[in-house]
Amino acid sequence: MGNCIICGTPVDGEICESHEEDAVFEFRGTSASQLTPGRYYRGTVDGYADFGVFVDIGDHVTGLLHRSELDQRLESLDWEPGDEVFVQVLDVRDNGNVDLGWSIRQREREFRGHLIETADDEYRPEDLEDEGEDDTAAETVDESDDESPAAGELQAAATEETEPAAAEPAGAVSSSGSVATETAAASTPTTDDAETEAEEEPALKRTTVDAIENQVGSVVRLEGEITGVRQTSGPTVFELRDETATVECAAFKEAGVRAYPAVELEDIVALEGEVERHNGDLQVETESLDILEGEARETVVDRLESALEREARPDDVAPLADHDAVAAVEDGIADAATAIRRAVMEARPVVVRHGATADGYVAGAAIERAVLPLIREKHTREDAEYHYFERRPLDGRVYDMDAATNDVTSMLEARDRHGEQLPLVVLIDAGSTVESVDGYDLLSLYDAEALVIDDSRADGEITDAVSVAVAPSLAGADVSDVTSTALATNVAAHVNDDVRDDLEHLPAVSYWEETPEAYLELAREAGYDETGVSERREAVALEAYYQSYKDKRELIIDLLFGDGEDSDRPRNGDLAAHVSEQFRDKLETELETARENLTVEGVDGVTVSVLDTDAFTHRYNFPTTILLLDALHRSERDRADTYVTLGVGDDELHVRATADVNVRDLGDAIAEAVPHGGVSVVGGVDGHVEFLPGERDAVREAALEALGETLA
Repeated sequence: MGNCIICGTPVDGEICESHEEDAVFEFRGTSASQLTPGRYYRGTVDGYADFGVFVDIGDHVTGLLHRSELDQRLESLDWEPGDEVFVQVLDVRDNGNVDLGWSIRQREREFRGHLIETADDEYRPEDLEDEGEDDTAAETVDESDDESPAAGELQAAATEETEPAAAEPAGAVSSSGSVATETAAASTPTTDDAETEAEEEPALKRTTVDAIENQVGSVVRLEGEITGVRQTSGPTVFELRDETATVECAAFKEAGVRAYPAVELEDIVALEGEVERHNGDLQVETESLDILEGEARETVVDRLESALEREARPDDVAPLADHDAVAAVEDGIADAATAIRRAVMEARPVVVRHGATADGYVAGAAIERAVLPLIREKHTREDAEYHYFERRPLDGRVYDMDAATNDVTSMLEARDRHGEQLPLVVLIDAGSTVESVDGYDLLSLYDAEALVIDDSRADGEITDAVSVAVAPSLAGADVSDVTSTALATNVAAHVNDDVRDDLEHLPAVSYWEETPEAYLELAREAGYDETGVSERREAVALEAYYQSYKDKRELIIDLLFGDGEDSDRPRNGDLAAHVSEQFRDKLETELETARENLTVEGVDGVTVSVLDTDAFTHRYNFPTTILLLDALHRSERDRADTYVTLGVGDDELHVRATADVNVRDLGDAIAEAVPHGGVSVVGGVDGHVEFLPGERDAVREAALEALGETLA
């Protein structure tokens, strides 16, 4: 009876059944039947076949790792014959064939224990080593017994003369407790010898992360900032950023035990280790890790900051097209692009929050298109783009406390559990009004940075709540002919100039009507006619409705950028045309119902069409109330010079008008007329009015009266 090497549970042997898969076994048996299915074994690549890889398990057994068991294409494996690998034994067949499975763990340190399996049992490595030493000692005694005492003494004397004592530093205490002096001196290199050794092994010169791809197998020295720390079941993984890129560095103390516990996020360090590839990713196997202080630290900090300043800010601002609203915020575009580029270089996640509308999704996709290549360039992990960029659609155009609390919870969990840095939160097509300030304040309490890009009429308070605000209304510009996509696409083009050509058709996609000719021309030059542009807008609008809280990254890419060259992906034009047809069918059905149920009233010379949005719309089907009211107003507004579409639900009121309406002023007038109606405005002057359901009729009448007085 023994104890499990991992959990300590009493077991027959060395490991309990529930932890067998956490240990790696070294096989010293002689036949396949002695293997234990389910266990992981150290093996050696024997060779390749069309259907998989042959792996030697120990000296006497060979198994097949079939290509169907791999997590990548067989051709992409970088294993060479003789390479050490780790595999799982899936099955041992009656004919002696061994079926192997893939192991995501490809280093011994990533397992929680190591055992040796023989023909009849398993052992701890140290137990077998001790047993071997005892056998050797016994053999020596037996040989001595055959000799005379004198011969034994002569042998001992010869051993003393020919085998010097192990070298110990002068003054060190030996195993017997005495001080090693003359022997140590005799075996310790002289000063001249030490100097010669130092000359032969000079200190490592610093290299940069972007240069290590060509140094696989070599030991390198890196200097930079720790931007991430996570503990795995094997090594501790540090993420190190220098002035060129970011790389993961694995450090091992014991399985699941934190290595270098004094090293934390934002420490400036010098690290030495061997460059390796781990599941396709570059990784440095850490041999030493030192926190830099004083002048050495300042040198690295200055180097990092200089590189950030040099690389992050665009040289100049060149808008995609002439557009007054965009020209009014050129400084903001440069500032926003700089903030996003800095976040990527500092290995901070970029979280994009955008409205769940066509404009919001297209604008968010523009930023995504620019940022993902930079992340791939700056990070050595192949899946980095899924860790350092995320789009999270918003339910409305306000960054409220619910959304902010969700983001703070996620970022703190990522920091505490995975050692990630705090993100840059980018608000697009949302978040530019005073109702979002509380959310930004919550982020700022944790030093999380936020910026906003929005075409709405923004509130001045927002400029103090975020680091950058790209909002033309704050610069006094007319925002009637600009969309959030037009603004975000210009930011994206300055985040990454390499994707500028990919983005040129996106502004036109975001306009439901009166698209500026400059953007239509850009779309035509990119190969998209007006039909292609409108189909993409309608398709994105429909897909934005379904699973509205998800980014639908691949689907949105296919709709906006897909070229159909891959046989398993549809052409984006075909896909957009198919989805947009569904959009038009669904929208037209709802419009017909809405038109039949409009109540048209004249108020002081103003024509107001009122739709009961709870009674005459399908609240949980496409289209949304907002999209329906927009389309309804566009189709009916020619009825009068001053025309208003009023959508009144159980607790919300939305207004669309041919003349300018300040919804805040409208809300104030309704609140004065219905003081106990719980009236509030959400979304600023372009927002909507909320109220208590019991005051619905009173709110409706107060709204009609206020509109008549305002617009007459």
